[in-house]
Amino acid sequence: MPVLPALLDATRSGAVRIVDLTTPLQESTPILELPAPFANTSRFRLEELSRYDDRGPAWYWNDIHTGEHTGTHVDAPNHWITGKDGLDVSRAPLSTLVAPAVVIDRTAEAAKDADFLLEIAHVQEWEAEHGSLPEGGWLLYRTGWSARGDDAAAFANADEHGPHTPGVSPECARWLARETPITGFGVETVGTDAGQAPALEPAFPCHSELMGAGKWGLTSLRRLDELPATGAVLVVCPLPIVGGSGSPARVLALVEG
Repeated sequence: MPVLPALLDATRSGAVRIVDLTTPLQESTPILELPAPFANTSRFRLEELSRYDDRGPAWYWNDIHTGEHTGTHVDAPNHWITGKDGLDVSRAPLSTLVAPAVVIDRTAEAAKDADFLLEIAHVQEWEAEHGSLPEGGWLLYRTGWSARGDDAAAFANADEHGPHTPGVSPECARWLARETPITGFGVETVGTDAGQAPALEPAFPCHSELMGAGKWGLTSLRRLDELPATGAVLVVCPLPIVGGSGSPARVLALVEG
């Protein structure tokens, strides 16, 4: 049987489930907020152009106001200074946008410590149980943080020292970027780095290392609890913004039922 009809039949029968990992875009969608004097991205906003009225009697449409890095979004290599000569989001390889995905689950640790950092040993422990990280695939980091996604204050979890959200240690970020075959790294938090990443060395190690290695980021993912540790296929659909450093994206996972 040809492969594509078989895939369609599998999605209709439930043999393959399609899981939407995307945070809905609306004005309340949490965004990364940097301290002064740094510039910040815009919140998502619709500006109505017409709605079956004298501005357009038979149609409803809007202008969209948002930033590249709002909601569930892709970080392209050129997003960070270490990857400034790398690919923009319009040139994302199709083999990156449709690729295998694995999930590492550290929800228990993040529940006890909001500043929990993923270490090399944690990933190697996962590999000992599940096998090697996928060649050209995505490592998705489950922390349970998406449960806070409808409450911007809880999602940021900030105090006088800044946000407290789980992330990755500098050593692990360097190892993932330089020593593993993955094409990208996805998280449930607002960015791929920990909330306290400015104090790490280097600052924002996931951005610095992964972008510098030509790898990609995904943020604000949801429903990672519905994915198996291995065996899912990720479908990432950013806007092909020429010169763009990233884009809001619809992110789907195909999972065998």
